[in-house]
Amino acid sequence: MYKIAAMGDKDSIYGFASLGISIFPVEDPQQGVKLLRSLAESDYAVIYVTEKLSLEIKDEIARYDSKPLPAIIPVPGIRGNTGIGLDNVSKFVEKAVGSDILS
Repeated sequence: MYKIAAMGDKDSIYGFASLGISIFPVEDPQQGVKLLRSLAESDYAVIYVTEKLSLEIKDEIARYDSKPLPAIIPVPGIRGNTGIGLDNVSKFVEKAVGSDILS
């Protein structure tokens, strides 16, 4: 059975635990790269990553773009929204539909 994870700064991901999602606090990008690889090789089908961390480890995240699992989804942290999550949704919609219908 597949699992769901959230990784990023502790304050931003703490609430995911109340939904039954495994949380993994990350303090620096190198730790984030190692953790992402470990989760991707495990039974995690969905991995939420705070937008700040996703920008810091974007090259590692890109390695999984063409793979069906895991789905790596940027989410806003407590320090605000960078817009990367919405940008990714727009790219996926454009790829699926053939044009950007969200703009």
